[in-house]
Amino acid sequence: MKGRVLVLDEIAGRQAAALMVDGRLEELAIDPEGDVILPGAIYRAVADRPVKGQGGIFVKLPQGSGFLRQISGVAPGQRLLVQVTGPAEPGKAAPVTTRLLFKSRFAIITPDAPGLNISRRIRDEGLRADLQALAETGMEGADPRLGLILRSGCAEAQDEAIAEDIAAMRGLAEAVLADLSGGPELLVDGPSAHELAFRDWLDPAVDEADTAPGSFQRQGVTEALEALRSPRVALDAGGHMMIEPTRALVAVDVNTGPDTSPAAALKANIAAARDLPRQLRLRGLGGQVVVDFAPMPKRDRQVLDQVLKASFRAEGETNLAGWTTLGLYELTRKRDRLPLAEVLP
Repeated sequence: MKGRVLVLDEIAGRQAAALMVDGRLEELAIDPEGDVILPGAIYRAVADRPVKGQGGIFVKLPQGSGFLRQISGVAPGQRLLVQVTGPAEPGKAAPVTTRLLFKSRFAIITPDAPGLNISRRIRDEGLRADLQALAETGMEGADPRLGLILRSGCAEAQDEAIAEDIAAMRGLAEAVLADLSGGPELLVDGPSAHELAFRDWLDPAVDEADTAPGSFQRQGVTEALEALRSPRVALDAGGHMMIEPTRALVAVDVNTGPDTSPAAALKANIAAARDLPRQLRLRGLGGQVVVDFAPMPKRDRQVLDQVLKASFRAEGETNLAGWTTLGLYELTRKRDRLPLAEVLP
């Protein structure tokens, strides 16, 4: 089906959400099983002990430990408000930050970053002026430590809905900031799969929402998930790439397939570079990624560099390190969700 389709369903009794764009899976979220620390969750934590050589400090959470890199002014035993920035790797502490964000579909409250800001994607000056007035009204009398960002979805939203989001996030932030007494405690849980989908995937607006039981099967999500179980990814150019996570890194191998034309390698490499961000995102893979592109003349690397930059531009925290002396391509990507292999039954 053409267009953007939001698909909500369950997998093994757990919430699952997908975004299909023109029949292709673009976003995926599945609630993990058991008592897992979710990205976005906010905790009252207690600073534990600094880690020499790593520039950080462990903090005590109700379900284990977190690792905080911002340690300036933090002393053991101090109570802190922290937010989980990504999933905990097996045997490791969850990454946390003291820079909290209270995020809804239209508004983000930013403690210790005061000011009113409107998404740069909203360019209409008249609309920006209206939203500025709405923001000023919503933040009148608020804790002076709080800032507000109005998200791009506000461009198509009703004033009442925006005002409700501002009020809800402001109230939540003020309540959390006032709660520093006591031991480690979960104060705000991370978003479930369905909550995440409604919060972050509706800009631009979807053409259809399928929320009835069996929607994953009906919309082709189940078939796409089965394809993601395999390390092999077919490419439009007739080649394929293999994506295989190891303990140290994610290895990607690009192959041309049956095409023996002089441009076969470049075509396969471009196709792989265009699809690699989506594949890593859907598979929940991050950290160090090493790509062994199909052999091609060095003069073609400049073309591939531009394709990679364009492909990863819309992704989260990604560093394109570039080519090694052995002809491999290295990049790092922030781990922002659990690996798909850990959440699929």
